[in-house]
Amino acid sequence: MERPAWPAGRAAAREEAPANPGVEARRLPPAETERFVGGTIEVVDGSTAVVAGATGKLGGRIARELIERGAGVRALVRRSTARERSDRLQAFGVEVVRVDLDSVPNVARACARASCVVSALQGLRDVIVGAQAVLLDGAIEAGVPRFIPSDFSIDFTKLPAGENRNLDLRREFHQRLDGAAISATTVFNGAFADMLTGQMPLILFRLRRVLYWGSADQRMDFTTIDDTAAFTASAALDPSAPRFLRIAGDELSARELAAVASEVTGKEHRLLRAGSLRTLGALVKVARTLAPGKDALYPAWQGMQYMRGMFDGRAKLAPLDNGRYPGRHWRNARDVLSSSPGVAASAA
Repeated sequence: MERPAWPAGRAAAREEAPANPGVEARRLPPAETERFVGGTIEVVDGSTAVVAGATGKLGGRIARELIERGAGVRALVRRSTARERSDRLQAFGVEVVRVDLDSVPNVARACARASCVVSALQGLRDVIVGAQAVLLDGAIEAGVPRFIPSDFSIDFTKLPAGENRNLDLRREFHQRLDGAAISATTVFNGAFADMLTGQMPLILFRLRRVLYWGSADQRMDFTTIDDTAAFTASAALDPSAPRFLRIAGDELSARELAAVASEVTGKEHRLLRAGSLRTLGALVKVARTLAPGKDALYPAWQGMQYMRGMFDGRAKLAPLDNGRYPGRHWRNARDVLSSSPGVAASAA
């Protein structure tokens, strides 16, 4: 996926820090950080948020949103990360620290004096359960008061184990997180609305159909990456944030999605029922047998599992916390489709 062009940050790296054992870093001057207290914003000097996974699309945008709020941001990146990826972070004021994510003492040193650790790591068990556990233990050892895990999904706490491999890994990590001596906040955002332009096979633009399983009237949650990042940055600076926060830039069913696609493209999009949820479940099993993709992050059957969770309705986000940090215009599905050049081209 194309990487966004980052704006210049409010802080810039000024001097090379002496290397700690196992840690390379650039020092930044103290920053002002927004803190939400009783619905107002209090400015606190010198607070820093740590972001793991900042070289990814979501993590990078979380870092940018934190910078724009005046926070000091420290990105933890693996030593093997290409320099050009970390240079983009430094260009808008992020302090880049190269660490060994297998070493708790290494991570603890990198998390020193931070107010919150945000994980936007992506991967399978070695990352979501393994590396995140090291990140968590390092944060605790460093005395960091708050931790945001890399969940960013439908509400898997409402689903039984075994229905989604990737979400089961997050559920497993929660068992460790909930027993740890640190305050945690999970952000649930449904599905990324950006994927409606083609990566998520719901709107079949060339066929002018909207695919669905089960009921065409089951509402689903969609939030753009930008909105998810902005809300997460606010939550990272909110010491009173609860254990779970749920957001949705849009809530709509397959029937409503067909109406939006028709309006945006000027071409009628009809519904296409692929089958029942039971049939979808059976197809997941078949796909997982024929193409297991055990080492792949998003094999075809994983996407099918996610769609089943959305069309099932049990993982629907409620109540929504969109209004917790006021002042944001949430982008809906119409906004996403209207701003995508590929949508108009494929529907022509």
